[in-house]
Amino acid sequence: MEAVARSIDGKLGVAMLGLETRESFPFNGDHRFPMQSVYKFPLAMAVLELVDKGRLSLGQAVRVAPADLLPDTWSPLRDANPRGDFDLALSELLRVTVSESDNNGCDILFRMLGGPAAVDAYVRGLGVEGMAIAATEEEMHRVRDSQFSNWCEPAAMARLLDLFFQGGTHAVASRDFLMRLMMETATGPKRIKGLLPLGTPVAHKTGTSFTDEKGLTAATNDVGIVTLPDGSHVAMVIFLADSSASPEARENAIARVARAGFDYFAAAKPGKE
Repeated sequence: MEAVARSIDGKLGVAMLGLETRESFPFNGDHRFPMQSVYKFPLAMAVLELVDKGRLSLGQAVRVAPADLLPDTWSPLRDANPRGDFDLALSELLRVTVSESDNNGCDILFRMLGGPAAVDAYVRGLGVEGMAIAATEEEMHRVRDSQFSNWCEPAAMARLLDLFFQGGTHAVASRDFLMRLMMETATGPKRIKGLLPLGTPVAHKTGTSFTDEKGLTAATNDVGIVTLPDGSHVAMVIFLADSSASPEARENAIARVARAGFDYFAAAKPGKE
């Protein structure tokens, strides 16, 4: 981690946790990093909690109005349905929001829950500190500095991934559904997954900010759960903030950290048969 941090412009933050061994490695683990779309993971968790409570249903229809499909933001949902005014199953809305990182889908879900403050309260209700969720995607696009109000310490995200994986937050069906959506994530294939052995299962969520007029990218992120060859798992949280490096260099830095973690946790330990 130190070698990668020296090799890349920007602030690197990492938290790794063996989900069975409980061995952990932080690097700037208590530094606050802007999350960007990584916060769609706790958003989906909050939605699925209401599904588990019977207040929402994955099969229910969600009306998508033309006003919901904002221009000038990443939205495969809008691109496929540019006129709006259609119904979409909640399960599909979650899929496009998590797997395709759709920003309009994200804000529709926020409105269903009562805004970012409701998701922030949900996370804190799980006992996870070191994270704040305060601004919608629309707000981050309208006021660029508002992205910094959605921040996370790497150790806090590792804690949230751990709670989710261990089954303490959701019914089995909801947990498996969200794991599948994260396994199907289409964004960031060269980040955590970039240097791992081909076919390694990775359930993850990326986040990326704008690059400003000075060439500075506030956030290049990837977080998730990696399955090792022996079937055990590692939570990996890798944030890179305030970098002027190229997109390829930023993603390669994340991939190098992930590979170092994979190799360490996959290696035979003394006394391990």
